[in-house]
Amino acid sequence: MRVFTRFIALGDSMTEGMCDDIVNGNYRGWADRVADGLSKENSSFTYVNLAIRGKLLHQVIDDQIPTAIQYVTGADTLVSFHAGANDVLRPNYVAEVAFAKYEKGISDIARTGATLIVFTVVDRVEGKGKTAQLWHERFSAFNVNVREVAKKYGAIVIEADDAKWLADLRFLAKDRLHLNSDGHWRLSQAVLEKLGKEFDAAWKIPLAPAAKKSKLKKKSEDLIWIVTFVMPWIWRRLRGRSSGDGRSAKYVEPINWN
Repeated sequence: MRVFTRFIALGDSMTEGMCDDIVNGNYRGWADRVADGLSKENSSFTYVNLAIRGKLLHQVIDDQIPTAIQYVTGADTLVSFHAGANDVLRPNYVAEVAFAKYEKGISDIARTGATLIVFTVVDRVEGKGKTAQLWHERFSAFNVNVREVAKKYGAIVIEADDAKWLADLRFLAKDRLHLNSDGHWRLSQAVLEKLGKEFDAAWKIPLAPAAKKSKLKKKSEDLIWIVTFVMPWIWRRLRGRSSGDGRSAKYVEPINWN
């Protein structure tokens, strides 16, 4: 089993770690937790995390991959790539354009000889309306592309379908989009298992059925969610702004992680 000397994490808010616990001013996140596990095998292990919330696919490819490539030393460098979900959520999303960009990014990383992992996403959400149907259509096609590109370039796929717990909203933060601390922990253990590393099998155990909420409570929670998260998101889109504007990545160069 390969012992990794370095882990480079690329992407957007999911890989930055939103909305996990905050440690030393940064969200911890699944990637930091994976680095914790990998560092147990190598006292010289280093970690790079270039992910920034809100970034679109072309921004991750143009801004993060060139930096990452500088730090790849071969197959003993693990690189994670997850980007494109923010594109899928945009009204002007064009699948064919995004798929071509995604493959370009993966091919650039693959040429370095790094060990590469990619991710599919949950392609179904609660509800049966047009929004839920559009979500399913776009993200199921996105997942097909991820799998095809991964097969072509020899990347390891972390499958959302293998993590049924992801469908449980109790593993999401209050924004109903990002993982909470428990969600990040479970994802980290899924990744470590896929890599053949030491992991906690408890990540697969579902929670007990949730208590039913009254219609009034559910409507109240929905209203709070719309006011607190949806409206600010729409306002940023209207102004052409992003939650990641002006932000820097957590670890822009290799840091010893032990």
